[in-house]
Amino acid sequence: MKPKVIVYKKVNQKVLEYIKQTCEVVYFEELDSQNDSEFLHELKDAHGLFGVGLGIDKKLLDQAPQLKIVSNVAVGYDNLDLLELSKRGIMATNTPEVLNETVADTVMGLIIATARRMPELDYWVKNGQWDSMLEEKWFGVDVHHKVLGIIGMGGIGTAIAKRAHFGFNMDILYHNRSRNHEAEQTYGATYCSLEELLNQSDFVCLMTPLTPETEKLMGLREFEQMKQSAIFINASRGKTVDEEALIQALQKGEILAAGLDVFDPEPVQKDNPLLSMKNVVTLPHIGSATMETRFNMAMLAAENLVVGLKGDVPPNLIKSEVNTK
Repeated sequence: MKPKVIVYKKVNQKVLEYIKQTCEVVYFEELDSQNDSEFLHELKDAHGLFGVGLGIDKKLLDQAPQLKIVSNVAVGYDNLDLLELSKRGIMATNTPEVLNETVADTVMGLIIATARRMPELDYWVKNGQWDSMLEEKWFGVDVHHKVLGIIGMGGIGTAIAKRAHFGFNMDILYHNRSRNHEAEQTYGATYCSLEELLNQSDFVCLMTPLTPETEKLMGLREFEQMKQSAIFINASRGKTVDEEALIQALQKGEILAAGLDVFDPEPVQKDNPLLSMKNVVTLPHIGSATMETRFNMAMLAAENLVVGLKGDVPPNLIKSEVNTK
């Protein structure tokens, strides 16, 4: 008998067919209040979960006594209670590496768009306001030969450093839990304290995973330490930033601008002051959102799922102090 899997996100048909070769699939394009009871009914004898964004906690796991693996279609896994999963011997997997290059592209796009005020000027031109020579008040700032500070030099941070170093001749500072020798040797990155990075960087890019240690990592004190001419970029998670502190820093002119791909909560509230600030570029969490990358992420997650249900160790088992299966 095939193991039963619940797929709770819209997924490419090729990925779905791949999973069906090995598993019995119950498919929900999305979960909402209308199908919640049906989902919970199917959960009772499910062996695998495949999707993203669903909180996998004790309450849910109590209703899934047969569960063997959770396959997260994302690199981040702050939605998973790893301690509870480990206690129950349930494997958890994610999709690292496959999205590094695409997210790095997005980050560089945010840096350039914010520094050169591209969305603001696009709106200005399309609304017929370009009726004379461009005045200095519309000028942006250079990106090339500036100092880029990267907080979180993992796979994505390293891909950003590569683009910044070779493409824009930027000097790279980074702050991380451990040294990244590849970034230092190949891209000339310099390891430093968070305070040094904030004091010296022209662009501060936050790329840490969301953990209890990184929640609201950027707050009032941190924004005060940045240059008034500096631009803040966040493509990690919304909760890594104290959003009220960011709003205050922008309103007071403590930093020049911000480029944001993530918010807390998401979707962003319509009355969020950041949405009315001309010096803030806002994106709807599109870091990995290309057709190619999202397909590759889903297929990798499917491979993790199938391998785990066959009784082998998935290629992207989340390894942590609380999940050592």
